[in-house]
Amino acid sequence: MIKLRLKRYGKKREASYRIVAMRSTSRRDGRPLEELGYYNPRTDEVRLDVPAIVKRLQQGAQPTDTVRDILKKHNVFEQVTVQPAS
Repeated sequence: MIKLRLKRYGKKREASYRIVAMRSTSRRDGRPLEELGYYNPRTDEVRLDVPAIVKRLQQGAQPTDTVRDILKKHNVFEQVTVQPAS
C-alpha cells in the first residue's frame, strides 16, 4: 500500500518535513517513491505539488492523519474525483 506521509529532516529541534509517497512498510526516513511537498511547522510554510498529490490519491494512496489535515487545510481533496473501478 502507498501512503502519503511526512519525512523528517533538519537539525535537532529545528525539524521540517517533506510530504512524500512511500510504501507503508518503508521506514520513516527511507527512500520515497516521490516527493510531493514541503511542510515547516515552525513557520507554517507549506508548498504542495497539487497535481501530483491528486494523481496519487486517485491511484489509491492513503494519507496519514497529519498529512490529511494539511491537505484539507489547502483544499486538495476538493480536486480529487474518484474514478469508478472498471
